[in-house]
Amino acid sequence: MKVAVQQEDLQLLAKTLQEQLLVEVSTAEVFEVKCVVNKGELMILTQHASDVIVDAQLIFAVIEEILQSLAPHKEQRVQCFLRVFGEQLPYTKCFLALKPTGGWVAEGDEEVISPSSSLTYSPLINESEEEKEEELFDPFADVPHLSASKPGFQVKPILLGAALMGIIVLGGGAYLLTRPCVMSECKEIQNAKELKTKSPQLMRHAKSEKELVAVQQQLATASADLNVIPSWSPRYQLSQELKASLSGRAEKINQVVKALQTAVLATQKVQNPASSLEELQSRQHLWRQAIAPLESISSSSELYGLVQGKLLNYRVRLHAVNQQIFIEEKWLKKLTAAKGVAVAAEKREAAAKSLNDWQKAQSTWLVVINALNTIPRNSVGYQEAQKLLVDYKPKLVLVRDRATKEQLAVKTYQQALSTAKQAKVYEQQNQWQAAAIYWEQALQTAKKVPQDSLYYTQAQSLIEPYSAALKQAQEKLQVVSSLQQTRTDLDKTCINGIRICTFSIDNAEIIVRLTPEYDQIRQNNLANPYSKNSDTAVDVTNHLQILREALAVIGENANLSLFLYDSQGQVIYTRTLGG
Repeated sequence: MKVAVQQEDLQLLAKTLQEQLLVEVSTAEVFEVKCVVNKGELMILTQHASDVIVDAQLIFAVIEEILQSLAPHKEQRVQCFLRVFGEQLPYTKCFLALKPTGGWVAEGDEEVISPSSSLTYSPLINESEEEKEEELFDPFADVPHLSASKPGFQVKPILLGAALMGIIVLGGGAYLLTRPCVMSECKEIQNAKELKTKSPQLMRHAKSEKELVAVQQQLATASADLNVIPSWSPRYQLSQELKASLSGRAEKINQVVKALQTAVLATQKVQNPASSLEELQSRQHLWRQAIAPLESISSSSELYGLVQGKLLNYRVRLHAVNQQIFIEEKWLKKLTAAKGVAVAAEKREAAAKSLNDWQKAQSTWLVVINALNTIPRNSVGYQEAQKLLVDYKPKLVLVRDRATKEQLAVKTYQQALSTAKQAKVYEQQNQWQAAAIYWEQALQTAKKVPQDSLYYTQAQSLIEPYSAALKQAQEKLQVVSSLQQTRTDLDKTCINGIRICTFSIDNAEIIVRLTPEYDQIRQNNLANPYSKNSDTAVDVTNHLQILREALAVIGENANLSLFLYDSQGQVIYTRTLGG
């Protein structure tokens, strides 16, 4: 039984070395490796085809590297040989010393070489050495071939007397036999099988993230435990299949757990109002990250029940965030548009040259202010809108005041023009008193146009002509007033019980005519100076002289020439200007 165990162990080592050589040495398609224990030493024979040229040092280095991975329990020697298929004797060899530290040391015929040095090997070149080695290689004749591609060599069978204890004494063999799941029971495989069977039920009944994490940890632990099974174990292939199965389930759980954790993070962020659109978009991204892995869980999955309950809630949350982003984008567009309109308002204000321009600037600022006032308090753009309002409202006030001032200036200017127009109408009607009043009003109104208004210069241009028109009207009014007084004085002078005279006045002279009645009395008086007529009671003795003197005074006051005629048209008295 011990020999059988030893042979199985040696075949496993030989298979491992053979597979590794085929990987590392690309010059040969077939390698065959045989291992035996002879007199307490491990002997390794490597064979290859005759048409392949191999690097012996590379072959021995690969063998050394593999043996280094087998931790020895005590110092042992290993002999390595290279041989061509069909040949009886090897053509080179190498001695390795296995140290308890786990390092292999290559030996030549006389010295031990450190692991960092290149391997040295001894070519077998003379007949005497070949004869000595022939007996040494008899133990390989009874080792079964591991490769069917090339025939093995035939030598006399030698019974291996080494028992299982001899294999254990050999460091490498002992390590191989004591590796997990090589010869002993394999609890890692058993645990993995049991968990593979019960994990679907555990996943199906999990109701929370915490329960899922517990299942995931069990799967991860069982999968990691399978890593201790070496590649030369007969259970290695099964361990890899179990590991893949458990890891796959653990990864599915991990995806769900990450999604649930992401949803928790998104829920926490929703507790506080978002301060920017970017923050809302970040929340949107978190919900999408939480939803996407859950949507990939099929209805046949053990996690489907838990996932579906979460998915509905997460989709509702995502929809709410999407709606909020849509609304916020609308308000932010309004905010951006308001800032653009504000730029236009500033340009209109800077270029304003008329009342209409200032009114347009005022209207534009009103659009900006009204737009910013509509942004709600719970919007992410509210704070920025309020800051802009602090800046924009004073600008609206200034523009509105300026527009009001310009509007008043226009009204005042137009009122001055309108009043002057009416003054001219009165002039045409020779109503000089009314004309003077309206010219005075027009002049004072023009002077009221503000100096910092756009119509100030135009109003100033009216002052001089309006002043001249007022002066002329006043002069005309004075003349008219004087003539009126003259008429009044003439009326009083020409009537004394009877109408003594009639008169006419123009701008140059006063013409007075005695009435026929007065002339008749005057003639009668001259003819009969002593007779008196009580009815007429007119004393004409000195009356004509008094009349001339009174008329002279009236003419002088009126600064007009005066001509006095009798009823027959004869000049009685003349007073000219300067006379």
